Amino acid sequence: MAQSKNALIRYKTIDKCLRNTKRRWTLQDLIEACSDALYEYEGRDVNVSKRTIQLDLQLMRSNKLGYNAPIEVYAKKFYRYSDPTYSITNIPLSEHDLHVLTETVEVLRQFKDFSLFAELGGIIQKLEDTVHSETDNAGSIIHLDKNEQLKGLSYLDPLYQAILKQICVQMQYQSFRARRAQSFVFHPYILKEFNNRWFVVGRKDGQEKVLTLALDRIEGLEYNLSIDYKKGDFDGDAYYANTIGVTVLDEKSVKKVMLRIDRKNAPYVLTKPFHHSQKFIKRDPDGSILIELRVHLNFEFERLILGFGESLEVETPKSFRKRIKRKLERAYQQYY
Repeated sequence: MAQSKNALIRYKTIDKCLRNTKRRWTLQDLIEACSDALYEYEGRDVNVSKRTIQLDLQLMRSNKLGYNAPIEVYAKKFYRYSDPTYSITNIPLSEHDLHVLTETVEVLRQFKDFSLFAELGGIIQKLEDTVHSETDNAGSIIHLDKNEQLKGLSYLDPLYQAILKQICVQMQYQSFRARRAQSFVFHPYILKEFNNRWFVVGRKDGQEKVLTLALDRIEGLEYNLSIDYKKGDFDGDAYYANTIGVTVLDEKSVKKVMLRIDRKNAPYVLTKPFHHSQKFIKRDPDGSILIELRVHLNFEFERLILGFGESLEVETPKSFRKRIKRKLERAYQQYY
């Protein structure tokens, strides 16, 4: 066990002792309590010296660890907290802590529209859940969707830093269609998450076309400081304004879509709209509803529609209705 962990166990043990005001604690009592605690964790005798505990008390009193513990000696040999409510586990946040938390909140704000960080309240609940699990040895209360084997997550922070500091990256990238990886200079603009996959949006150096690249297809990444970063007038909110998913098509592909949802699924679609452009048009006597969207007719939108199966009907545009019909017919043939 590392020395730093031994020290932390001693600090927590001393804190536990001094919070127990029903007993009077001598230096020898603290030595024995720390020795017992380390034996419990180590499974063997650990020699805790008098000098070690004296230094621990001195450090806990100081600001070096941020504790400033109000430890006092009374009756010339007993130790206690002058403030009975004090504990090193509930010390106020330091300026450094507040600075780190502020930076963290700023990072989370970058992801506020992503499914993983949809509500900061959820993050707080998850933190509370972690504390509950650690202190009570209980199982987790909240379970979030996650894919532990998802590739490319190690590139999230380097790309975030590149976007934040406006630095180009040299990227090795292999699309699903390519036989081998390509190396190119990339100007990253935003990070986007969809359906538990992460993407970086930007431009190849010297090109105007905006690309959306999956992080799980990146094979190598490093900063390129020799080329000036150029963002131009790119606006992520405007770029994805008419898009469900990550595939952005040209303006000609933005269509007004009328969808009919059956009675059983209508409440889900009303409480969780497909897109911010969704409008409720009417409710029919059978309980089904008619809604209107204005979106790109892209791959992700198709998958969303097909996922509802018989519960959803595309009314317009007619060309999109025929496309969905053909796909459903081919799916039906798979079962013959």
